[in-house]
Amino acid sequence: MFVLELAFDEDPRRLAARPAHRRQLAALHADGMLAMAGPWDDDSGALLVFDTDRAGVEAIMAADPYYTTAGVTVTALRQWNPIIGVTPSHPITGSQAR
Repeated sequence: MFVLELAFDEDPRRLAARPAHRRQLAALHADGMLAMAGPWDDDSGALLVFDTDRAGVEAIMAADPYYTTAGVTVTALRQWNPIIGVTPSHPITGSQAR
């Protein structure tokens, strides 16, 4: 799994690009590649949790112009190893659940 963190500023181009981006996120979620995503409560950025490898996330980002839109900054892309919770490709079993 990979976690992508975004930071937002007030550039109006970000808001104009958001509907198409959210449609892409919905499709990724339906395909099982996106576990969850959403903005911070203060709308200063967002967190996305992908259930794919780094190459998969990079391909997703390359296909969605939102990530390079003015007003959107990618601040982190990190591999994440959850110990609580379940996704289709990362079930929690055995000693991980302790």
